[in-house]
Amino acid sequence: MGIGPAPAIRSVLKKTNMTLKDIDIIEVNEAFAPQTLAVQRELDIPDEKLNLNGGAIAVGHPLGASGARISAHLTHEMRFFSMIVAYIEEFFHRPF
Repeated sequence: MGIGPAPAIRSVLKKTNMTLKDIDIIEVNEAFAPQTLAVQRELDIPDEKLNLNGGAIAVGHPLGASGARISAHLTHEMRFFSMIVAYIEEFFHRPF
C-alpha cells in the first residue's frame, strides 16, 4: 500500500543501470487510483507510458486475476509494438 512501488522501481532501475526513459510501458499494479497517481508523481512517469490498459483498477484486481491480466496485456503490447524482451517481477509476501 502507499507509494511502495516508487522506491522499488528506483532500486530496480539502479541495479540494472537503467532509467525510466529506457522503459516503454510501465505497469503500476495498484488497486486504488491515488496510489498509482502518487507513484506517477513521485517518479515523474509520463501519462503515455503508464498503465496503458488501465492497471489493476480496470480489470485484474476486481476479478482476482491481476497476474493473468498483466501477462496477457503485456504479450499484446509487445506484439503491437514489435518488442522482443519483457521483464515481469511479482513479489509475494507470505505470513510467517
